Amino acid sequence: MSKIRLMVHGGAWNIPDSLWGDHQRGCQAAWQAGIAVLADGGEASEAVCAAIRVLEDDPVFDAGRGSVLNEHGKVELEAGLMEGHSLRSGAVLGVDRVRNPIDLAHLVLKQTNHCIFTAEGAHALAEQMGMPLVDPQTHVIGRERDLFERVHAGDREPLATNWVGHDTVGAIALDHNGNLAAGNSTGGTLYKKAGRVGDAAVIGSGFYADNHLGAVICTGWGESIMRSGMAMLGLFALEKMDAQAAAEAAIQHLAQRVDGLGGILLLTPDGNHGVAYNTQRLAYHL
Repeated sequence: MSKIRLMVHGGAWNIPDSLWGDHQRGCQAAWQAGIAVLADGGEASEAVCAAIRVLEDDPVFDAGRGSVLNEHGKVELEAGLMEGHSLRSGAVLGVDRVRNPIDLAHLVLKQTNHCIFTAEGAHALAEQMGMPLVDPQTHVIGRERDLFERVHAGDREPLATNWVGHDTVGAIALDHNGNLAAGNSTGGTLYKKAGRVGDAAVIGSGFYADNHLGAVICTGWGESIMRSGMAMLGLFALEKMDAQAAAEAAIQHLAQRVDGLGGILLLTPDGNHGVAYNTQRLAYHL
């Protein structure tokens, strides 16, 4: 029997002092929800979903309710989940009609033979699986509507000061049976091009879990994370260095190779962890 572990993050960016306390409290609440599942003997993937669900429901974060709006003033949500024992994974991209995208990603993982569903195909799957659909406006809050209106009117200052304001959320878990799981959820970037997809919910890019190697989740500037291969670089580095050194090496590569910004959390099969970032702040709890 393994000792349970859970790591939760709420985004790597220039989080202002006015929101820092809310980010920390949100991550702690998510951790408590996930660790309760593990303590009750639940699966790692269930704990990851429980933690991320709390963050998706918290409007402080850019995931689910409170997500940023794209160039057309709409929400486009992404979420992904992976189990380390089976290497099964599920992800949804470009959805806006489900309350908790991570739950739909979980259904993809558990109930289908596929890995990724997009947009209306994902919504159709949710209906087929009995998941209630919601009005996309459920996810829109005044803070993000105001930011969108400012940028849409020609004010580029919000993009300059919040350009790494992804607030991607995620979690990694190790359960009693020694199984790992990893997942992320995000609303993307403010005023992004419609249809743009970042790293967060892309398997092997924003997250990965393998009981033989470890588990990883990334957050930050998605394009740079994908281009540098940060998730897998950090994961494979665990074969030759400890978790903290591997996390730091991955961030160093991100910065030096593609001038990227972000954060990474790693968890080994025996429960050791590493956290590194090169943004001003990373919200996390472990």
